[in-house]
Amino acid sequence: MSVLVSASALRRRVAAAVLTATAVVGAVALPASAADRAHDHSGRAERSQIVISGAQTHTSARYDRSNAALNQEWVEVANDGPRAVDLDGWTLSDEDGHSYTFRHHRLRDHQSVRVHTGFGRDRKNDLYQDRRESVWDPGHDTATLRDDHGRLVDSASWGHDHRDRHDHRGHRGGGRHDRQH
Repeated sequence: MSVLVSASALRRRVAAAVLTATAVVGAVALPASAADRAHDHSGRAERSQIVISGAQTHTSARYDRSNAALNQEWVEVANDGPRAVDLDGWTLSDEDGHSYTFRHHRLRDHQSVRVHTGFGRDRKNDLYQDRRESVWDPGHDTATLRDDHGRLVDSASWGHDHRDRHDHRGHRGGGRHDRQH
């Protein structure tokens, strides 16, 4: 079926390999890509701990605009790090320019949140875009997560040919796209 792709997973693997090589040769300075991921002076957690961990699309949502069908469509954002991260002002967008802005949501360490397309009451693990139409194209799309400064944090694609740029994540079940390592 579809494949979900993450730019940050490849960056993490490359950074780990570079850091390992650096430790072996005894170099003192971190490479720029690793330094970009380090904590800033305010103590904010590194951006690479936040990833798009899964997505579920439904072809029926394009034709069935019921709220139940729209809420079966979601993108999951996970905090793989050891610290909570304030997502206030972060955005999740698709290729067509639909954008959702996180408001007053703190993602605790090792937790995830699903951002559903339809209407609902926001909870710790479920947020709602409050849309009346489908956002995520089941055939091909890219979910892009940016921090409150507009910097790319992660992106995940399905139905595209991203050969040399990303690692690949598989899918499980009809229209659901999840991380697989």
